[in-house]
Amino acid sequence: MSKIQITIDAVLCAAIVALFIVFFTVKPGAPRQAEAVVATETMPIAIINTDSIMKHYTLAVESTEQLMSSYEASTVQLDTKAKAFQKEYETFQRDVMDFQRKVEANAFLSRERAESEQKRLQTKEQQLMKKQQDLENLRQKLSNDFMEQQAALTQQLSDSLQQYLRTYNADGHFHLIINDATVMNKVGGYDITMEVIDGLNARYKK
Repeated sequence: MSKIQITIDAVLCAAIVALFIVFFTVKPGAPRQAEAVVATETMPIAIINTDSIMKHYTLAVESTEQLMSSYEASTVQLDTKAKAFQKEYETFQRDVMDFQRKVEANAFLSRERAESEQKRLQTKEQQLMKKQQDLENLRQKLSNDFMEQQAALTQQLSDSLQQYLRTYNADGHFHLIINDATVMNKVGGYDITMEVIDGLNARYKK
């Protein structure tokens, strides 16, 4: 039997879920007549820092912590099973080597005993191969589950932020609300990050 390899891949690379929101095009409401010309000419822009929002928005912080706890529990579960398998496989290897030494030394009292031991080892090998496959399937399942949870959380936070911004800018005061990470040369603009964070957290508490 060739040596059975167990590869335990990391289920998660990032500790913090990051949202990449390029920009929000907010449809303005009907501007007051006195402001119509100014709004058309200046195109007022609001700026938010989504990294700061994700670090201070209570829903994002709590949800990310839950996601990480789930990942850590899955990692422990997988590691425990992998170590148990490795221990069982090493015992099997010793049994195979012991069987080979006995065959070479003609130590079995009868052919039947040798065949019985050989059959036992073959059955054990098949069991180990199945356990190895089950372990790999579990690794893949945990990885897929985590990716689905991560994607769902990212979507939830993105939806929550966009919904809040639509309400925040319902009067059409800003023509654009953009993530400052996408701005190469920022000149002017209104940073509303803290206002958005406070508003999101106030809504979340309700």
